[in-house]
Amino acid sequence: MSVDETTVRRIAHLARIAVTDEDVGPLKGELNAILAFVEQLGAVDVEGVEPMTSVTPMRMKKRADVVTDGGRASDVVANAPETEDNYFLVPKVVE
Repeated sequence: MSVDETTVRRIAHLARIAVTDEDVGPLKGELNAILAFVEQLGAVDVEGVEPMTSVTPMRMKKRADVVTDGGRASDVVANAPETEDNYFLVPKVVE
Protein backbone atom coordinates (compact mmCIF):
# COMPACT_ATOMS: atom_id res chain seq x y z
CA MET A 1 0.00 0.00 0.00
CA SER A 2 1.27 3.45 -0.81
CA VAL A 3 -0.10 6.93 -0.36
CA ASP A 4 -0.30 9.72 -2.90
CA GLU A 5 -0.21 13.47 -2.40
CA THR A 6 -4.00 13.69 -2.09
CA THR A 7 -3.95 11.12 0.71
CA VAL A 8 -1.15 13.00 2.49
CA ARG A 9 -3.22 16.18 2.39
CA ARG A 10 -6.30 14.32 3.64
CA ILE A 11 -4.37 12.76 6.53
CA ALA A 12 -2.96 16.18 7.44
CA HIS A 13 -6.46 17.68 7.34
CA LEU A 14 -7.89 14.92 9.54
CA ALA A 15 -5.00 15.33 12.00
CA ARG A 16 -5.47 19.11 11.94
CA ILE A 17 -1.84 19.60 10.85
CA ALA A 18 -0.93 22.51 8.58
CA VAL A 19 1.12 21.09 5.69
CA THR A 20 2.66 23.32 3.03
CA ASP A 21 3.03 22.21 -0.59
CA GLU A 22 6.78 21.81 -0.03
CA ASP A 23 6.18 19.41 2.88
CA VAL A 24 3.82 17.09 0.98
CA GLY A 25 6.60 15.30 -0.93
CA PRO A 26 8.79 14.44 2.08
CA LEU A 27 5.73 13.42 4.13
CA LYS A 28 4.60 11.14 1.30
CA GLY A 29 7.99 9.41 1.41
CA GLU A 30 7.92 9.07 5.18
CA LEU A 31 4.38 7.66 5.23
CA ASN A 32 5.22 5.17 2.48
CA ALA A 33 8.32 4.05 4.44
CA ILE A 34 6.20 3.56 7.57
CA LEU A 35 3.60 1.53 5.65
CA ALA A 36 6.33 -0.59 4.04
CA PHE A 37 7.74 -1.37 7.50
CA VAL A 38 4.28 -2.34 8.78
CA GLU A 39 3.89 -4.67 5.80
CA GLN A 40 7.22 -6.28 6.69
CA LEU A 41 5.95 -6.91 10.22
CA GLY A 42 3.02 -8.81 8.73
CA ALA A 43 5.47 -11.30 7.19
CA VAL A 44 7.00 -12.29 10.55
CA ASP A 45 6.06 -15.77 11.75
CA VAL A 46 4.63 -15.40 15.25
CA GLU A 47 3.12 -18.88 15.50
CA GLY A 48 3.40 -20.10 19.08
CA VAL A 49 4.64 -16.77 20.45
CA GLU A 50 2.65 -15.69 23.47
CA PRO A 51 1.67 -12.02 23.84
CA MET A 52 3.73 -10.22 26.45
CA THR A 53 3.65 -6.95 28.32
CA SER A 54 7.36 -6.86 29.18
CA VAL A 55 10.62 -8.40 28.01
CA THR A 56 11.15 -9.83 31.49
CA PRO A 57 8.77 -12.50 32.75
CA MET A 58 6.58 -10.98 35.42
CA ARG A 59 3.01 -11.11 36.58
CA MET A 60 0.80 -8.06 36.44
CA LYS A 61 0.23 -6.41 39.78
CA LYS A 62 -3.47 -6.55 40.53
CA ARG A 63 -5.48 -5.17 43.36
CA ALA A 64 -8.82 -6.28 44.67
CA ASP A 65 -11.73 -4.55 42.97
CA VAL A 66 -13.47 -3.19 46.05
CA VAL A 67 -15.05 0.13 46.94
CA THR A 68 -12.73 1.79 49.41
CA ASP A 69 -14.27 5.23 49.85
CA GLY A 70 -17.83 5.08 48.60
CA GLY A 71 -21.13 6.24 49.96
CA ARG A 72 -20.27 9.93 49.72
CA ALA A 73 -22.41 10.97 46.77
CA SER A 74 -23.80 13.98 48.62
CA ASP A 75 -20.26 15.25 49.26
CA VAL A 76 -19.37 14.82 45.57
CA VAL A 77 -22.27 16.93 44.32
CA ALA A 78 -22.15 19.45 47.18
CA ASN A 79 -20.65 22.27 45.05
CA ALA A 80 -22.66 21.57 41.89
CA PRO A 81 -24.99 24.39 40.79
CA GLU A 82 -27.93 21.99 40.31
CA THR A 83 -28.45 18.41 41.49
CA GLU A 84 -31.24 15.93 41.84
CA ASP A 85 -31.01 12.66 43.81
CA ASN A 86 -27.20 12.96 43.96
CA TYR A 87 -26.89 13.41 40.17
CA PHE A 88 -25.52 16.45 38.37
CA LEU A 89 -28.14 18.39 36.39
CA VAL A 90 -26.88 19.94 33.17
CA PRO A 91 -28.68 22.11 30.63
CA LYS A 92 -30.13 20.37 27.58
CA VAL A 93 -27.88 20.98 24.57
CA VAL A 94 -29.41 18.65 21.96
CA GLU A 95 -32.94 19.06 20.69
